Amino acid sequence: MDFSMIFFILVGALSVATAVGVVSSRVVVHGALFLLVHFATLAILYVTLNAQFLAAAQVIVYAGGIVILILFVIMLIGSAPLETRAGYRSWVPYAGLALGGLMLAGLGLAIWRVPPTAINPAANAGGVPVVLGIELYAQNIVLVELAAVLLLVALLGALLLARKEGK
Repeated sequence: MDFSMIFFILVGALSVATAVGVVSSRVVVHGALFLLVHFATLAILYVTLNAQFLAAAQVIVYAGGIVILILFVIMLIGSAPLETRAGYRSWVPYAGLALGGLMLAGLGLAIWRVPPTAINPAANAGGVPVVLGIELYAQNIVLVELAAVLLLVALLGALLLARKEGK
């Protein structure tokens, strides 16, 4: 095993550890800082995979924009330790699990019917946006659309969890 593989494994392990820190942190500011470190480790992984454009976009858009916006909102509204919500009706978690299973079954069926093609490593060309866009949207459009649906479902779930109970 050479140094580059060991470096990749160590940075990947750090990335997974910070992702766990994001979801398990009880203090919101600590979770946002874990998220910042996670985005930075993802950018490092992109550089090791010879995808410099994705690494730059990761740092500029996510670490430089999204995390700063999250921290700004946290500082505006305050950051008390998170409390668990016990006021759910008894059927809500089961409905969420059923809908999540249905979504995963639909994603699996779509991938099974249209199997993804192998991405040509030479087509990356160092992460040039035009080449990367053509490669993604010409051959892997189903996976891009499935990722968009997954992000939409995550957004709706976050809105449902953040809403206040009716007064």
